[in-house]
Amino acid sequence: MSDKAPKPLNLLEYHRPKRIKLSDARIPPLSAESKRCLRNLAAYRPPKQKIPYPRSRSAAVLVALFVGRLGDLYVLLNRRSASLRSYAGDTSLPGGKVDPEDRTIEDTARREAFEEIGLPRNKLKVPLLCILEPFMASNQLVVTPVVVLILDNTLRPILNTAEVASLFSHPLASFLSSSPPFPTEPELVEVPYHTAGDWTYEGPNGVQHVSRAHRFLTGREAGGIKPVFGLTAAILIKAASIAHARLPDFEVAHPEGQTSEARIAWAVYSNPAFRKAYEAEGIRVNWGTVARLAGVKAGEAVHKDKEGRQFERRATRATDRSAPRTCKFDGGNHLNFRFVRTLVQLRPHDD
Repeated sequence: MSDKAPKPLNLLEYHRPKRIKLSDARIPPLSAESKRCLRNLAAYRPPKQKIPYPRSRSAAVLVALFVGRLGDLYVLLNRRSASLRSYAGDTSLPGGKVDPEDRTIEDTARREAFEEIGLPRNKLKVPLLCILEPFMASNQLVVTPVVVLILDNTLRPILNTAEVASLFSHPLASFLSSSPPFPTEPELVEVPYHTAGDWTYEGPNGVQHVSRAHRFLTGREAGGIKPVFGLTAAILIKAASIAHARLPDFEVAHPEGQTSEARIAWAVYSNPAFRKAYEAEGIRVNWGTVARLAGVKAGEAVHKDKEGRQFERRATRATDRSAPRTCKFDGGNHLNFRFVRTLVQLRPHDD
């Protein structure tokens, strides 16, 4: 029996249909569509953040893209460890909660990806493309996606097995399609590649809202890999829509659903955990603005905490410079357009 350690895997070898050689140190040639995708992502700016989010209720995920052998864009996904207390075994993006040492939401996403899969924080090898608007997770965390591009195909993953069981990839464009990007396995021939389910929750003014969760097969279900579902699916639908500048061939949201901004504002307004976090972190919040974004009508200012005690949210100024830093993302000019122009001209298929 050989005592040699297993050969480390190449991050860019996780795409289909064929692995690229380790000796190929450059990214494969970009397709014309991939060039447009990179330009669109680099030019994207999220809507201005209107309310601050407490750091203790904030998290980030890294949408790490790379160029496949045929010039298409793929996204890295991981299978969470079965030993984790939450979402064990689920398919997800690298990410986690904001730590005290994180200066920006980008820092959080990069740190978590480094800790989970060993992706370097080097911004030359893994430059930032854009930051998306935040999403509300089911555990009441405000999650901000950070989109990057892996330029160095010699990078090798180092999986933190306590958190990540395996790493694989999926074509970014496939999150806009209801048709699978891979040959359907015999045991899954009757299972659709894309499905969606709706669930209701009570929003402002007692109105019932409908939230839609999407699910995409990975083509690896026979090996124990779960489909891309829920928050991860929603983030990748958004990223793919921006990149390809088009909507999916399915309906993303239910007509009676809230916008992402309204849903976050309603969670901030109605969940006592946010109020306690603001108080603990010394953050001033204009509750009138929060109520307006959430769609709360006048006269609904009284709420109850988990113990049933009533409290009233008072509007306060959100400009106290002595208050601790809140978790705001930077929507500035992330990637120099000269760099983008240079990048999309590398070994082109066509122009």
